[in-house]
Amino acid sequence: MRSEDIILTNSSDNEMAYWYQLITDNEASCLKLTGDFTLAALESKFELLARELAQHRAVNPNIHWDLTDIQQMDMASVVMLWQVWQTQRPTHLLIRPEHELMFKRLENIPAQLPAPSHKYNTWLPIALGKQVLLLWQNLIGMISLIGQLILDTIYLIKHPAYIPWREISANLYRTGAQALGITALVGFLIGVVLSYLSSQQLKIFGADIFIINILGMSIIRELGPLLAAILVAGRSGSSMTAQLGVMRVTQELDALTVMGISHSQRLVLPKVIGLGIAMPLLVLWTSAVALLGGIVAAEIQLGLSYQYFLSALPDAVPIANLWLGLSKGVVCGMVIALIACYFGLRIKPNTESLGEGTTTSVVTSITVVIIIDAIFAIVFSDVGLY
Repeated sequence: MRSEDIILTNSSDNEMAYWYQLITDNEASCLKLTGDFTLAALESKFELLARELAQHRAVNPNIHWDLTDIQQMDMASVVMLWQVWQTQRPTHLLIRPEHELMFKRLENIPAQLPAPSHKYNTWLPIALGKQVLLLWQNLIGMISLIGQLILDTIYLIKHPAYIPWREISANLYRTGAQALGITALVGFLIGVVLSYLSSQQLKIFGADIFIINILGMSIIRELGPLLAAILVAGRSGSSMTAQLGVMRVTQELDALTVMGISHSQRLVLPKVIGLGIAMPLLVLWTSAVALLGGIVAAEIQLGLSYQYFLSALPDAVPIANLWLGLSKGVVCGMVIALIACYFGLRIKPNTESLGEGTTTSVVTSITVVIIIDAIFAIVFSDVGLY
């Protein structure tokens, strides 16, 4: 290119001449960019400069680009030039090495996938998938906690001096003795209601005597263990979760870890053992009080004396039903304590997580108790029945 063939053409706006010049000759045209291509330097002229450069490219797509005289360039200007070039590097381009890196970064960005022509509602499978993954995560965590408790039990059997008797006794008192009042009240009322409703129907058929069979089987086999478990899950289970959650918030659990004290051995295991012992006793207590309420209502509605009721009860209800109810209590008590402690240890050090963890613990415990009761009913369907 000879110097006499070169023609310098400024932009239509004289202010734009500071940032670019159009150099034309007989063979090709070249846009020579100069100055500082930064957002701070361009300010309000940023959009105007972009439009003028885009017009030059539209007129001559094969125009040469010379960026070697640009002193400073920021990412905003790089994106502006990339859009002017329609996201494709020009065929003829001169650029400084330090600016080349920014353009290579834009070239390596993957192109966006085209939007699907049909939109599908995916919220339902996504929500179900999240719940399945959460259930699997909780199941794995629960199995890990059970395994750790088994190891702790083996260790304490070999070292009886380290058995936390005081913690077990304290949990036995809190979950057992202190729950006698509420379980007695609910059990008595349930016995009265069940006896009253049953007596109304039995009078129609003249089968008053079968009130003993109905109350005995329903309370001793099903309602007594289920009522006690639900009450304990709402009362003691939430208390255990909240206790461990507060210890997490106040960093007491971290302090125990620093001192080398096992959380499962000193906090979880005493609760599981304590509630496992207290629960069958509460089942026995709740069933007895519920039967008492049923006896009172039967005597009022049917004139059935309590002496006859108590004498006929062993013949109407086989003893296997009592052992079945007590075994339900042991299983439900230990499971409630495990669930409460598991969600308590998972609580994060903030008050919002404390409330969510306690709610989840109670709901999960009640749900699992009902599932356990259904499993017992199916597995032992032939036990204790004539």
